[in-house]
Amino acid sequence: MSQMGDISLVTQVVVFRNTKAFDQLVRKYQSPVRRFFLHLTCGDSELSDDLAQDTFIKAYTHIASFKNLSSFSTWLYRIAYNVFYDYLRNRKETDGIDNREVDTQWSTSQNDIGKQMDIYRALATLKEMERTCITLFYMEDLSIEKIAGITGCPAGTVKSHLSRAKEKMATYLKQNGYDGNN
Repeated sequence: MSQMGDISLVTQVVVFRNTKAFDQLVRKYQSPVRRFFLHLTCGDSELSDDLAQDTFIKAYTHIASFKNLSSFSTWLYRIAYNVFYDYLRNRKETDGIDNREVDTQWSTSQNDIGKQMDIYRALATLKEMERTCITLFYMEDLSIEKIAGITGCPAGTVKSHLSRAKEKMATYLKQNGYDGNN
């Protein structure tokens, strides 16, 4: 589905209150949004599902505010970004996100589980903004400009966060037995 297809669906939701059109948007973006949260929460699938659900609820209730100044996906990721940071600000737990257990139920191979856990541990060493930028750039394949639009940071700041995040993750992974060939 193209950007024009997204605009058409948004229009149907706003003008005709067509919930089936919104269902199509949810089906299209549910996996990417959930994956975005899965990386930000370092593998907590239950929290990722809750945050994704909150994102789509907010998107539906505020869909009339979508002005087509950016792509629908950028607008949706901006909502997801805000939902995550609202969660961080409002949580009352004493444990930090870095201490959460990694959920690896979906992977069947022991080797893959170990690598995935190491990636989540490396992500956990990053500051929140670094984790957000590296997740959007490498795992969601978004451009620097789109990430800047989602986070509200200038493109140069996004590049700095990416550079620092790559360096920190590389250092962590090298210290834990990865030599670049793994």
